[in-house]
Amino acid sequence: MSDGSRIRLRASFKPTPSISGEQRTVNEAGEEISITIKGRHDPTVVERANVVVEAMTAFDSSGCYAGKIFLPDWTM
Repeated sequence: MSDGSRIRLRASFKPTPSISGEQRTVNEAGEEISITIKGRHDPTVVERANVVVEAMTAFDSSGCYAGKIFLPDWTM
């Protein structure tokens, strides 16, 4: 519930997993090679996190709003 004040959210994410086993792929020249990844490497998760949290907040808020309109006896 909000009285019109800003709603503040905190979100946390687990490190994204990487496949540590040997994987077959191709290089820029089109040659088949094998790679092995050590550690966790997905820096783009940070860029996507804000969009995902914002979308899920809007989705959840709209669900609460729709519940109040269409289901007046529904309590939160």
